[in-house]
Amino acid sequence: MHIGLVGLPQAGKKTLLRLLTRVDASAASPGNGAVPGVCPVRDPRVDRLAALYQPKKITHATIQYLLMPDLTKDSPKNQELFRSLLNVDVLAAVVRAFTDEAVFHLEGSVDPLRDIDMILAELILNDLLFVEKRLERIAKERTQRSGMDRAKEETLLKAFQARLNDSLPLRTLELSPNEQQLLSGAPLLSCKPLLLILNVGDEDVRDKRLADDVAQRWAAHQVHVVQVSAKIEEELAALEDPAERAAFLKELGIAESAIDVLTRVSYEALGLISYFTVGPDEVRAWTVRRGSAAPAAGGVIHSDIERGFIRAELIKYGDLISLGSEQAVASAGKALLKGKEYVVEDGDILNFRFSV
Repeated sequence: MHIGLVGLPQAGKKTLLRLLTRVDASAASPGNGAVPGVCPVRDPRVDRLAALYQPKKITHATIQYLLMPDLTKDSPKNQELFRSLLNVDVLAAVVRAFTDEAVFHLEGSVDPLRDIDMILAELILNDLLFVEKRLERIAKERTQRSGMDRAKEETLLKAFQARLNDSLPLRTLELSPNEQQLLSGAPLLSCKPLLLILNVGDEDVRDKRLADDVAQRWAAHQVHVVQVSAKIEEELAALEDPAERAAFLKELGIAESAIDVLTRVSYEALGLISYFTVGPDEVRAWTVRRGSAAPAAGGVIHSDIERGFIRAELIKYGDLISLGSEQAVASAGKALLKGKEYVVEDGDILNFRFSV
């Protein structure tokens, strides 16, 4: 699963890709116009579990990012970009909110609200053009092929058209599984989850007014909003000593790195959760889709677990941390056995029993 970093030129996309994945986009050879990178999900729960078990190995969950070509004001020039975006699962729009006279802006001035409006409008326009063309084709087919029944598709497309004409994205529509299947191959972008990344100046790192304003203005668009100062994050990334990083964060008056927050919000936007396996050999975060049943979650480790699933031994993360050991959790009656119907929750600590 991929998250596509998109936005206007000079918004800080390359810097964010480097901070997230350590991939230098300037030196990379993009495939299909996109530069890939893999990023660990900075989950403090993994660190807490590692401190408890002192394992030989620590494995974090990961996310794949793709740095996409620049978005422009010229809609026809964006068509190649939009075709590439069809292959990503979440759109992450990087929006410039920092001022720097040495870095030009396409519009000649820094105005993040204006830029967000433009990005959202381009995505909606892309979908509206497809919907209108598709409706025209259905109308034409009706006159040429009397036996072709497109009534269900036409009804759905008209609902899409109405929503897009209201300047709202398609992700705001609740679709049945049958409706989702009906247009599963359609080149629509506004149905994808959207993450707005506000790249602010270092002087605004503690000021959340812009992020709050953006979240409120576009609440109806169902967007995720994260504020990042790429300049501050670069300084943090240069500090290898955890104590120095902690001291720098304390000096700034912030609890944790915005990049750490961004990875977790990206993970959530993908509809993913983590469960953990623990022990002296390894503490590991495993990635599953939200709503996965226990056998499917075990299948992420190995297909034999899903095929021969018997039960899952469950400890809740909060119980383990508060009580201090698996033995204490068991003594408190909080070590549970779960069957095939159990839906795994974020933060579960699981041990699977299976037979093949």
